Amino acid sequence: MNYSEEHGPSAPIRASDAERDRVEARLQHHYAVGRLTLPELEERVAVAYEARTREQLDALLRDLPGEAEEPARPANAIDSRLLIILLCCSPPAALVYWLICQREARQRGSQLRALENGDET
Repeated sequence: MNYSEEHGPSAPIRASDAERDRVEARLQHHYAVGRLTLPELEERVAVAYEARTREQLDALLRDLPGEAEEPARPANAIDSRLLIILLCCSPPAALVYWLICQREARQRGSQLRALENGDET
């Protein structure tokens, strides 16, 4: 029996290290938002790095929502991590960042109200 007979068109596709890393990152995201407990995360990550095929990696994420099901974050929302870093490093810069975000939010709000009222300004 040669290689092509053993690994026909239905042979499982091997997983790469990059794919394992992506699965780990997605598992960590689901842990961060509270969908997995720490023991579940550790178990699934260990299985991910032992996985040989893409099918085995997919099985680790099957019971978790996909990226499309994640709620989209508003484009101009305040990035709380950036704000915290700025507060630690440069409080004046953090204040400027916060004020700019607040101004943009107010402008978006007034534009939405204008559209709802039928105004085109």
